[in-house]
Amino acid sequence: MHEQVGDIFEISLPGFEPVVVVGPDLNRRLLVSERERFCFRTESDAVTKLLRHGLLVEDGDEHDRLRNCMNPALHKREAIDQIPAMLEETRFVTGSWRDGETVDMLVEMRKVALVILIQTLFKIDFRPDLDRLWNPILRSLAYISPGAWIVWPEIPRIGFATQLRLLDDYLYSMIARRREELKSSGEAPAVSDLLGTLIATEGMNDDLIRDQLLTMLIAGHDTSTALFAWALWLLGSNPGAMRSATEEVDRVVGNEDIDAASVSSLDYLDWVVKEALRLYPPIHVGNRKVIEDVEFGGYHLKAGSRVMYSIYLSHRDPKIWKDPEAFVPERFSPGEDRRPGLAYVPFGGGPRNCIGAAYAQIEAKVVLGHILKEFDLELVEPSVRPHMGATLEPRPGVRMRVWRREAS
Repeated sequence: MHEQVGDIFEISLPGFEPVVVVGPDLNRRLLVSERERFCFRTESDAVTKLLRHGLLVEDGDEHDRLRNCMNPALHKREAIDQIPAMLEETRFVTGSWRDGETVDMLVEMRKVALVILIQTLFKIDFRPDLDRLWNPILRSLAYISPGAWIVWPEIPRIGFATQLRLLDDYLYSMIARRREELKSSGEAPAVSDLLGTLIATEGMNDDLIRDQLLTMLIAGHDTSTALFAWALWLLGSNPGAMRSATEEVDRVVGNEDIDAASVSSLDYLDWVVKEALRLYPPIHVGNRKVIEDVEFGGYHLKAGSRVMYSIYLSHRDPKIWKDPEAFVPERFSPGEDRRPGLAYVPFGGGPRNCIGAAYAQIEAKVVLGHILKEFDLELVEPSVRPHMGATLEPRPGVRMRVWRREAS
């Protein structure tokens, strides 16, 4: 439709008629210059029903209040301080890989993303609960994935209640334990302790804290899962890029642990991460609702209508990108960066850009860098397809054969 119609078009389906916009100019209007004409929250959407009053589905002053509270724990400097913990949790997962074994990187990277997020932001060891809460987490993702609820919001959602209750029970018990710990110690939580910070913030009751924890747990880990899996698939599909990334890790990291200095020096791996986000942005489309009638891109949009800005199409627009379907990490090297602003929006843009953008990019280089340092990888089944779930992920998975590398 984009090729035939242009940068703004309407999808006309029974009960679902969103306006889709593509490209830097329309992205800027929607996300920056005219953002107050649009809101994020749609009460009938499954994501709002699951996250309730989480940061992701709040607007206006309440969104700003929550963001100001949570932002310090996700700041770049805090993410850098968490590199040792990120590395340790990655080792926990990859330490079980056996030489010559074929593993599904989509599954393995979900484990990595979960244990890292809960350890670094909530200061909780999730390892003992990983198996028990695996299905509840997957069901929560299925709950907000595209489905019949988009067209029929009131359709009964069968088969979710029990699993979602288990996840809620875990979060509420986590809050209760931390409240007791903070009360007993009398100490203020560290900046990096998001859970402690939320508890210590005035006006944050258990329900509202639960909503922020679930928002971070679902949105934070699933996006990282998709990014890691796509990056490994792209490297496995492009031996030259795999070789370049591995050689850089060997040169920069050597036999030492990845640390803040080496993360900042992994330039080629940084380009790989950015190119993976361009080709397969985990959040491939952003949603907004029109607050009041507005003229937009030469068209009249009625209040209450849905507008979707397509990150996927913006990242593959031949007017902006040379060879847009090709995996070319070098396009992000300093001398090649000549694209217009908001042509590249894997983390959104404007005041509502992803709160975890810096954290996610540091985490990606730690995880991928450690894997390339420790393992040789061979892609077993190169054929995958993008699946539109809660995020855009490679299906049926990324099956790779792994061998532990000998230390040089």
